[in-house]
Amino acid sequence: MDAIKTTSLTKYYGKSRGITDMNLTVAQGDFFGFIGPNGAGKSTTIRTLLGLIAPSDGSAQILGMEISRQKEEILSRVGYMPSEASFYRSMRVGDVIKFSAGLRRRDCGAEAKNLCERLELDVNKKVRELSLGNRKKVSIVCALQHMPELCILDEPTSGLDPLMQREFYAILEERNKSGATIFVSSHILSEVQRYCRHAAVIREGRLLASDSTERLGHTDAKRVRLRGAKLPHDLPYVKDVQTEGDCVSFLYGGNLKELLNVLAGISLTDLSITEPDLEEIFMHYYS
Repeated sequence: MDAIKTTSLTKYYGKSRGITDMNLTVAQGDFFGFIGPNGAGKSTTIRTLLGLIAPSDGSAQILGMEISRQKEEILSRVGYMPSEASFYRSMRVGDVIKFSAGLRRRDCGAEAKNLCERLELDVNKKVRELSLGNRKKVSIVCALQHMPELCILDEPTSGLDPLMQREFYAILEERNKSGATIFVSSHILSEVQRYCRHAAVIREGRLLASDSTERLGHTDAKRVRLRGAKLPHDLPYVKDVQTEGDCVSFLYGGNLKELLNVLAGISLTDLSITEPDLEEIFMHYYS
């Protein structure tokens, strides 16, 4: 059974595009990244999957359950963290967390305490006193305290400092090793490359690619760096040109033999050709 499976899932807001013909599969037990810039359709996909908004067309299953018919059971087994969470400003953090657990009719006190300690979250402060980062921590605790089978986290690390980001992902890795499926939406490519085993790239509401992060990072494109030379004007298949001092670098998607033939005819002091990292691959998909 897959943790997430969509078939031609589509959502329009009137005439405006949300997502179109989304065919996405996430295996149970995977650590999965959902990559795309703001406005690509990541949040729309997630909200549709959770039944928070109705699809315009297509279908989806979460943990083998139909989103259109089994919404309550799905939500009871999923931990969801929205990109922007709002809480009652006058409530104390501890009360917000207990309220969230109460909605699920579970005693999550022990795990909530553990998460608050690891994230250095003061449960006695009122919500209105919290920084963005600390509000994110409250959202993390509310999403994870009931030990869900599937964690769906939308842009979870924005606002967290680097140390808390590391601790947050350490928690997710522990949950994943215990059998939970982790689905993380992000536009931070380094996070996806470091922690996720598989990922999907979304652009303007459409899925561009879905594969292991290792295979997504291996395409025909190469990162070429030249020192002491200008970019040849007649060189095709060039993208993402960057210039710094006497160095120029670019993504090259053509035949390497043709590239070397062109470079053999110019004067340069150094040359390197490497595999691009996932962030560069992301730009390759979006070009």
